Amino acid sequence: MMNLKKLKRLLYLPLIVSMIVSGSLQPALGFTVGEEKELGEKLLYTVRASFPLLDDPDLHQYINHIGHEVLDVAGIQFFDYHFYIVESSQFNAFAAPSGLIFFYSKLIESMNSEDELISVMAHEVGHVVRRHLSSRMKKGKVINFASMGAALVAIALGGGAAAQGLLAGSLAAGQSAQLHFSRQDEIEADLLAYQWMQDMHRDTIGQKKMLQTMRRITRYRTGQIPQYLLTHPDPEARLDYVSSLIAADQDYKVETEDSKNFPFIRFKYRIMSLTQRATTARAYMASEVSDSRSSDFEKTMALYGLAQIDRKTNNFEQSLARMDEVISAFPDKPILLVDKAVVLADKGDFLQARMLLEQVKRTEPNNSYVLFNLGKVVASLGDSDQAVKLLKEVAYDIPEFADVYFEIGKILSGQGKNVEARYYLGKFNLYEGQLKLAAANFKQVVDKTEEQSEVGRDSREMLELIERLKKK
Repeated sequence: MMNLKKLKRLLYLPLIVSMIVSGSLQPALGFTVGEEKELGEKLLYTVRASFPLLDDPDLHQYINHIGHEVLDVAGIQFFDYHFYIVESSQFNAFAAPSGLIFFYSKLIESMNSEDELISVMAHEVGHVVRRHLSSRMKKGKVINFASMGAALVAIALGGGAAAQGLLAGSLAAGQSAQLHFSRQDEIEADLLAYQWMQDMHRDTIGQKKMLQTMRRITRYRTGQIPQYLLTHPDPEARLDYVSSLIAADQDYKVETEDSKNFPFIRFKYRIMSLTQRATTARAYMASEVSDSRSSDFEKTMALYGLAQIDRKTNNFEQSLARMDEVISAFPDKPILLVDKAVVLADKGDFLQARMLLEQVKRTEPNNSYVLFNLGKVVASLGDSDQAVKLLKEVAYDIPEFADVYFEIGKILSGQGKNVEARYYLGKFNLYEGQLKLAAANFKQVVDKTEEQSEVGRDSREMLELIERLKKK
């Protein structure tokens, strides 16, 4: 269950969007590509404040890697895509305008393979490529951006009195259907996903298994959640359609191995350790370890999950022991050394953590998960200049990652570089969606710097950006 703070953040979305977005589309004109890009820019700076996102360089790298695998075969795009993981107990994924794609943690937890994740990713990209949402906007009479934001929140809440009231109060009769893809939309997105999976040499059975799971969940949910909140309707018909495609392509075969699924299972278990109660996640992992039907791979990955839960509950020695066992089973997976280093850092063993992180950095110099944690470890060991250098590399690679700006600002403040620290605090607030606070931070920097200074010049540009967002 989401806590009250996260629920409030979800409820703030229509207020934030209405504050920075004014005006509405004219009847029957619909979204042009330019208008959709404009909306994407507005939502980009508010989404982090409005949804309870799992903001982690490791998770960011993986979900974006998968997303760009799909985009590589999907061809030239109109939009810059952004992929987010929302912490939510709801089973859903959703494509918002201009390539903003959300995956709910519960949906990811229901998956058993990377192919299943790619099938959903490709399906959502298909909606954006075919501009299904903007097409449905065109069919409406008058579509208000803030109303659409309210509908997104209602879908994110996943049902219940709060969501239904929000949706009913924010949208005119019939407008909710515009965020509910039609059967034709779904079939078209499924066909694109199927074709792209073949282009990627992925197992299309993953798409079938995901639809089977969706059908099971939908049957369970029917009667509890209004149909208009089920944004991806007719899983039964979709399953029949994809099954017929697979039957017609019997010559298409892809061999799968457990080792190829390592990145996804690690990703899934990291999410479970972050979102589920420790007792719930621990029971799931322990059952995998003890189940005689589990393969050696499955049991070892469950040990990895247990190590993550041990870290979460500050049982560092047990976490390290389990990590050593997993590393022994997968000596060719350097990412596990990073995971171990994170546990060591949490324990306060910064020297050992630094040694492991620098070992991985030599072979993966651009890995933001490595650089972010190495930056924090180096800062704890007193090498502030090196820490800032490492963290700035992360900021360059993941400019939306708010926490990296907070870490940089904290170090600079400790060095007495208060103006520069204020600039990075402004960046932190900007990407947290706190536009008013960010503007105040940047204004303070401008007032205390020369016009030609780098932070002064950048702060002026940020103020212009914020002003532009407010006017649109």
